[in-house]
Amino acid sequence: MNDDPQSDLPENVPVPAGNTYHQEVQHSPATARIPDAVGRGVFSTGAIVMHGAHDFVIDFVQSLAAPRRVVARVALPPTVVPLFVAALQENLRKYNQNFGPVPRMPPPPPGALPNTAPPPITDVYEQLKLPDDMLSGVYANTVVISHSPAEFCFDFVTSFYPRSAVSGRVYVATPHVPELLESLTRALQQFQQKQQQLRPPQPPQPPPE
Repeated sequence: MNDDPQSDLPENVPVPAGNTYHQEVQHSPATARIPDAVGRGVFSTGAIVMHGAHDFVIDFVQSLAAPRRVVARVALPPTVVPLFVAALQENLRKYNQNFGPVPRMPPPPPGALPNTAPPPITDVYEQLKLPDDMLSGVYANTVVISHSPAEFCFDFVTSFYPRSAVSGRVYVATPHVPELLESLTRALQQFQQKQQQLRPPQPPQPPPE
């Protein structure tokens, strides 16, 4: 029996200093575990995309029957959103190649929607059911997208050691996906513009000699 606790550690693994240490880890989300409670997923007919200074929040909404309700809330770091947008664009391109143009939702009948600006976000959420156990949502730092002719599946993944796991699975009917892409793109552009405005001005460059 070896009494040295450090001798059982794998090679190239740093020895903890006290109770805290750091190490970079990388692993593939393709092997992400799918918990039973998440695997069945939820179906969404629309989404609300919001962003703050440090994260994006997507509320997936189901409006098939009253009351309209949030069925999934996902928080993403800003670095993930451009990758999400690019992956969704690529999936739509492949869909178009394999199945033809994405079917579009029919326009509302004349006079069905008032010709006014969108209501304030507070008014929108007064009409939505948001369960207490969903207020904090789930976190994801990776998004895996798959699709069939009828629907897209979004697996939101937390890539943490020792194994990635799906934190949320959302199904969206294909005609609604371009609307989701448009909302994500618009929110990302607004976020990037805001970040650009917050950057300190660059010092003047000295004239060339």
